[in-house]
Amino acid sequence: METSPGPWIGALRNSHDRLQVIVEPLDLVQLEQPSYASKWSIAQVLSHLGSQAEIFGLWLDASLSGAEPPGREAFGPIWDSWNARSPQAQAADGLEADRVTLERMESLDADQLAGLHLNLFGMDLDAAGLGRIRLGEHSVHTWDVAVALDPAATVAPDAVGLLIDTLGPLVGRAAKPDGVERRLRVSTTDPARDFILQTGESVTLTPADGEEGVPELRLPAEALIRLVYGRLDPAHTPAVQASGVDLDELRAIFPGF
Repeated sequence: METSPGPWIGALRNSHDRLQVIVEPLDLVQLEQPSYASKWSIAQVLSHLGSQAEIFGLWLDASLSGAEPPGREAFGPIWDSWNARSPQAQAADGLEADRVTLERMESLDADQLAGLHLNLFGMDLDAAGLGRIRLGEHSVHTWDVAVALDPAATVAPDAVGLLIDTLGPLVGRAAKPDGVERRLRVSTTDPARDFILQTGESVTLTPADGEEGVPELRLPAEALIRLVYGRLDPAHTPAVQASGVDLDELRAIFPGF
């Protein structure tokens, strides 16, 4: 896993710029069309990213000052404010809030980045960790918008290269275990990685250690990330090789969030 904050912040810049290029030309009809995210229009995805950028700014404040991060009681008024905006305002303001938060991260010097530490969601996060949770959300929601306009869209390659090595902890939070015992090898391309996915009463994804003779799923790393995020439906699944693996069962384990 990448431990330097620079690559995470750089990938966030690329994701923001990609989203801006996609969104700025859209008219009201396009902003109100469904995104890939369940029950959200394109404008509502931008609203979510904008509100989360605002909340992320509060987390940065807490980390820089050494204070405790705000609790959920601080989030409700922020969400209410964003939900009340028109689709055009959600889109424009979402991009602006995202830009402001990103530029704030980009402005931090090496000492400030080294001093960032925050206990959030039971995790002790440094600057790279904060960048990681923002990039996971941002790059996948950018895909939610992009694929609504272009069915061939994929998650950005630089984000994939970073996020692929962070899936282990995420799998435990994202999965809905079905109680069925499975042990399979998951091999990815672009970049190449090998994992063991184990299901049952819990679900884990760990690096493979040369294990052979188990069912195997081979797919692009980008597709594995979308599987874990609940975004690998049949219409958006690239060529995969599944030996002894029921991909529909895995889709059910990862319903999305």
